[in-house]
Amino acid sequence: MAIQIVVPRLGWSMEEGTFGEWLKKDGETVELGEPLFVLEGEKSAQDIESVDRGILRIPPKGPRPGDLVKVGQVIAWFVEPGEAIPTGSDGGSSQVTPSTPASTSAPVAGDPILNSAIREHSTVSSGSAASQAGVAGGGACGAPIASPRARRAARDMAVDLSAVSGTGRTGRIREKDVMAAAHATGGMKAAVASVSTPVNVPQLTTVRRTIAARMRDAVETTASVTLQRRCDATNLVNLRSQFQAGQASRGVPTFTDLVVKLVGCVLVEYPTVRTQWLENGFFVPPAIDIAVAVDTEQGLLAPVVRGVDQLPLRLVSAEIRTLAESARAGKLTAEQLRGGAFTVTNLGAYGVESFTPIINLPQSAILGLGRIAREPVVRDEQIVIRDQLPLSLTFDHRILDGAPAAKFLQAVAQAIENPGPWLMG
Repeated sequence: MAIQIVVPRLGWSMEEGTFGEWLKKDGETVELGEPLFVLEGEKSAQDIESVDRGILRIPPKGPRPGDLVKVGQVIAWFVEPGEAIPTGSDGGSSQVTPSTPASTSAPVAGDPILNSAIREHSTVSSGSAASQAGVAGGGACGAPIASPRARRAARDMAVDLSAVSGTGRTGRIREKDVMAAAHATGGMKAAVASVSTPVNVPQLTTVRRTIAARMRDAVETTASVTLQRRCDATNLVNLRSQFQAGQASRGVPTFTDLVVKLVGCVLVEYPTVRTQWLENGFFVPPAIDIAVAVDTEQGLLAPVVRGVDQLPLRLVSAEIRTLAESARAGKLTAEQLRGGAFTVTNLGAYGVESFTPIINLPQSAILGLGRIAREPVVRDEQIVIRDQLPLSLTFDHRILDGAPAAKFLQAVAQAIENPGPWLMG
């Protein structure tokens, strides 16, 4: 009996995604656990594996690379030898939307508690053993089989994928293949020239639409207030200088790493600051999981560091570095972006002193770090030069009142001003 293969839900608020490519060909036998296709969800592209087996049959109107597909949409079938695709089936292709800017329903902002996460995976499709394994097939639709990064590079460098030889598995075109072709044809020069022109406009991707929708939801649904203050970061700067002098070979923690660890320790004593407003009421995440904003070519992503209060600074730093590298390479998983009790974002490296960060729903607060600068301050009736760090705390006034938010910000400032005891705990 034919088994439907549908588009899975990569994130709990995901309603649609961008189809990447088929990793198996039409008519090929697929085994359980084998990769079937690439799907770009809210913030990451993933290889979708099969949860069933059979002969893959891709309808003529099946999705092509770059098409928008709906969660739960039937895009292919598993059949037995000699069995045909069910009569009248077009693989749900009528729901496929070309990847041009279009109106899209905004995803519901928020992270589920455990039972919500379980419901997410149980309601993707009814009655199908392959309901969580969307499939894809590039060659069957006549398009070259290439990774999403390769297709992006080909667009940027004006490279014709049909003229590129792939070195990946089953001839799949990879980014390095496109780069090589660009160098061989002089496409790199054209790409560099196009980057320098003002007409190079970023594309409206699924990730960009999701970011925009969540930003809009945060502005429209929260009563956001921002508190700003400066703190003396001289001891923090000196501490990092000691790390630079003593453990350069093991990796030196950044100021973001140091602040994330300090915030994680302070958050333990402020459960109200990490309270979330979900549909079924208030929820306080039991773990101190902190999201760290990372600037990528796709947009601003916020992967989550788990259990910050329990990790030593060295592991916090290593985890942030690993997550940032994965984010910039487009390799983050949905799980690495899910959850989080609080967010830290740092614009100090760009010379920004203070700003108003936008809350990362369903969290109730986010801390922004500005530029550390040496400034004259009065201490013990004398003017001295100290390192000053601007802090910006945006919080949801529906959940958190001004006084508790100010106390939390004060506690964070005190931890930054005297970091040693917090980091030794």
